[in-house]
Amino acid sequence: MTETTGDRQDPIRVMVVDDHPMWRDAVARDLAESGFEVVATAGDGDQAVRRAKAAAPEVLVLDLNLPGKPGVQVCKEVVAADPALRVLVLSASGEHADVLEAVKSGATGYLLKSASTEELQDAVRSTAVGDPVFTPGLAGLVLGEYRRLASEPAPAPDTDEPKAPRLTDRETEVLRLVAKGLSYKQIAERLVISHRTVQNHVQNTLGKLQLHNRVELVRYAIERGLDDE
Repeated sequence: MTETTGDRQDPIRVMVVDDHPMWRDAVARDLAESGFEVVATAGDGDQAVRRAKAAAPEVLVLDLNLPGKPGVQVCKEVVAADPALRVLVLSASGEHADVLEAVKSGATGYLLKSASTEELQDAVRSTAVGDPVFTPGLAGLVLGEYRRLASEPAPAPDTDEPKAPRLTDRETEVLRLVAKGLSYKQIAERLVISHRTVQNHVQNTLGKLQLHNRVELVRYAIERGLDDE
């Protein structure tokens, strides 16, 4: 079986990081049997960073509790090395502090280990295209944190910085819906456009604004009050 996302036919490249061998092997096996291409696994933080750089996965399924280097640090390093890499945290902890720290470190989504195999598969598919995935109850928490961050005083602007590029009306419309917490699929349905078109608008907006991920994009939008429009 070949995993498809949007109009792609090639399997999604996934790496699984967990310090428990039986759990790690089971997750990797389930994903492989479902059509994902598991390009690497790792059992500690340092190993995870090295192998992620070498294997170039599209989605990193990451546990937070790792020996050597904690999961949040792994997340920061792999996303800094490859901003296109998506991180889906798969953790036993539902503590709000852990969730928020993971998102601030660059994670696209956060799923508890109590999730079913089908939920994990769906989460990997969504993460691969940049849609945030959170165990029910955590999405509102994360959006609230975005709002809190946006309410903090911004650093003084650099007078030498060029003015922000102008977004098209459609890019602004998509950005407004992203800031309201809608998934790419929901945005596509709301605007009656394809999922791929939404992705393209988001990527163009990230490029114009010189932002790296959805977290920064949402903060940008909320700072400008787009979520209230």
